Amino acid sequence: MEEKILKKCRKGMPVLLLVLLSYVAAIALCILGAFWTESGQELAGGLVLAVSIAWLCLGWIFLCGLKVIKPQEALVLTLFGKYVGTLRGEGFYYVNPFCTGVNPAAKTRLKQSGDVDGQSSGALAAAAVAAAGAEAAGKKVSLKIMTLNNNRQKINDCLGNPVEIGIAVMWRVTDTAKAVFNVDNYKEYLSLQCDSALRNIVRIYPYDVAPGVDTTGDGVADEGSLRGSSEVVAQRIKEEIQSKVSDAGLEVIEARITYLAYAPEIAAVMLQRQQASAIIDARKMIVDGAVGMVEMALERLGENHVVQLDEERKAAMVSNLLVVLCGNRDAQPVVNSGSLY
Repeated sequence: MEEKILKKCRKGMPVLLLVLLSYVAAIALCILGAFWTESGQELAGGLVLAVSIAWLCLGWIFLCGLKVIKPQEALVLTLFGKYVGTLRGEGFYYVNPFCTGVNPAAKTRLKQSGDVDGQSSGALAAAAVAAAGAEAAGKKVSLKIMTLNNNRQKINDCLGNPVEIGIAVMWRVTDTAKAVFNVDNYKEYLSLQCDSALRNIVRIYPYDVAPGVDTTGDGVADEGSLRGSSEVVAQRIKEEIQSKVSDAGLEVIEARITYLAYAPEIAAVMLQRQQASAIIDARKMIVDGAVGMVEMALERLGENHVVQLDEERKAAMVSNLLVVLCGNRDAQPVVNSGSLY
């Protein structure tokens, strides 16, 4: 199904004026017919009166063909079940009064911005035009960029750890015919494909960097992770969604991770693991610094000949310095005033 743009239907205002003038003329003819009937010209007066009354009763049908399209809106039209084209671009249009607008997702409400309000009427100035356009307003397809914020999902990463993740997807309709006719409901279809793509991509990555994990599929272990490679993960999610929704006439502009955390059942354990890892890293840094300071102290003492220490005394000094530098509490010094050692 390919989209057909109706470009030669911008005749709304002339048709509206013509219908209003015809109603004025019908009222005048109705009065004239009544006058002729009373004057004895029953045949002519009755004919004029019948024609004018028929127009007053049926002329409103032409108002049903008036369509008002706002910027970044489109209206897909069908005539007795056949797709006739799409009104795209702001303006005041006139089409076949028997054409009907189609939008199966008009009343669908997801957690997203830009939903078309099915209760708005898109009225012009006259009440007749408002009544004619009330149905069409709810069938309009929004061409604006919309943001879909799906619910958070619990997914196992490549290591089997359950994580909760949520994404926001910026998207828009590019082909109204495909969006309306190729899928049953393009909003629900997009939401389902977002959930599926999110699961497919998250299962490839670990939450944090893990050894021996290949996230690119090239057979070489890398450092990809959900937490550290969020831009890469989001890009892969976008490409995965786009490959699924192209047939529905949708374009995915951007996908972003909005929430990422361990599932509640393992969050406390993983927090302890991260704390332990941080403590170990801090201890390594403290020990490295302490060893460097001890080496510097021994070298400076030897260079300046401050004191001569044998190997046993050096070992004792190293032990004392490491205890002081690596301890969690302040050292309590002991002053030796009785001998050299």
